[in-house]
Amino acid sequence: MNPATYICRILTAGLLFAGIVLSVQGAEFPLPAPGNDLVGQVYTVTVREGETLLDIAREHDLGYNEIVAANPGVDPWLPDPGSRVTIPARYVLPSGPRSGIVINLAEMRLYYYPPARFGEPATVMTYPIGIGQEGWATPLGKARILVKDKDPVWTVPQSILAASIAEGDPLPRVVPPGPDNPLGKYALRLDMVGYLIHGTNKPYGVGRRISHGCIRMYPEDIEVLFGKVAVGAAVEIINQPYKLGLEGNALFLESHEPVFDRGEPAPSNLPQVIRAVSAISRAEERETVKERVVQEASRHDGIPHRVSDVKVDTAGEDSGRGWMLQVGAFTSAENARQVAYDLDWVDVPISVRLGLEDGYCRVLIGPFSAEWQAKDALWRIVQEGGLKGYVFPARRQGPLIHCVS
Repeated sequence: MNPATYICRILTAGLLFAGIVLSVQGAEFPLPAPGNDLVGQVYTVTVREGETLLDIAREHDLGYNEIVAANPGVDPWLPDPGSRVTIPARYVLPSGPRSGIVINLAEMRLYYYPPARFGEPATVMTYPIGIGQEGWATPLGKARILVKDKDPVWTVPQSILAASIAEGDPLPRVVPPGPDNPLGKYALRLDMVGYLIHGTNKPYGVGRRISHGCIRMYPEDIEVLFGKVAVGAAVEIINQPYKLGLEGNALFLESHEPVFDRGEPAPSNLPQVIRAVSAISRAEERETVKERVVQEASRHDGIPHRVSDVKVDTAGEDSGRGWMLQVGAFTSAENARQVAYDLDWVDVPISVRLGLEDGYCRVLIGPFSAEWQAKDALWRIVQEGGLKGYVFPARRQGPLIHCVS
C-alpha cells in the first residue's frame, strides 16, 4: 500500500468514527438531537505534488469559497506540496425547519433533510453549490421541486441569449444533452419560473457566484441528490451570513462573507445574532461577549467558533405532546421575565426562551393537555392583561436557552 493510500484510509476511518459518512458524493451526518445544531469536523490534509486547492476542495466536497476562506494566505493554484491545509467540514445547521432542501446563499451550501425511514435515525446531507453572479442574483424564497429531468435539454432563456449576443459569444437557442450542456446530466426544476438546481459541465464554478441565478452542483453530488429527493419536496432559499448554534452548553458562531449585488445594501443578520447572544449573557459579561462575537464574525472563514457558554435547562424541554401558548417576543429579557412574573396565575409551567434565529425572548406557557385549555388561557390573558398571543401544537424543541436579565 502506498503512503498516500494509507493516509487516506486513516483519515477516513477517523471521520467515520466521528459520525461522518464521507464520499465523493458529499457528506451525510446523523441529525443532532434537539437543542444541538452542529455537525461534522474540521480537519487538515497534506497537499500532494501538483494539487491545487480546487482539487482538494472537490475531493472533500467543498466549494472554492470554502477552501479559500479557511486557508487565508495559501495560493489556491500553487499551494506548497507537503503543507497542511484546513478542511472546514463542520457546519452550524441553518435556522429554520429541518426538512426538505435549505439553500444558504451566503454559505454557498445546500442542506437536504431526507424523510426519516422507520427504524432508522434521521440524517442531513450537505453539498457545496455555485449561485447567481452579480446582476443575476439567485432569488430568496420558498419553492418546491416541480420536475426531475435526467439528461435535460436547455432552452436558453431570452435574457441569457441576449446577454450572450451582447458579449460577442452567442449561445444557441437550444442546447441538447451532452458534455456541452451547462445543466449537466441532472436537473431539478423549481416552481420558481426559470430556476433550477442542476449539475454542471464546469465544476470549478462550485463555490462561486458564476451562474445566471440557478443553483449549480458538482456532477457527482447532483446525481445523488437527484436520486433521493422527490417531486414536490420543499425548497427554501435563505441568506444567513452569520449562523448561531448550540452544542451542549456551548454557543458557536459561523460567519461568511455576505452575498449581495453592487449598489445594494449588504444583507446581514449580525444585529439579530448580537441581540441573541446579549440576551443569554450575564450582565457583567455582556460587553465582552459582544466584542468576541463581532471579532469572530469578522473572520468570515466558514468555521464555527465558540463564543459563549449558556445556561441550559434540560428539565424544561417540551414533551412533544399537548399545546403551547406564546405571549409576546421581546428584545429585553427583563421585559419578558416581567411578563412571565405577571402571568404566574396561569397554573402551568412558564418559561422565557430565546430564539437563536432572531434574538428575541419569548414567553412560553405550557404544555396544556388539550387545545381548548390553551385557548381558554389565552382568552383570559387577553381579557385581563391586554396581551396578544397564539396557540400552537407542542413539539420537542430541545433544551431551553435562558434569557438573562
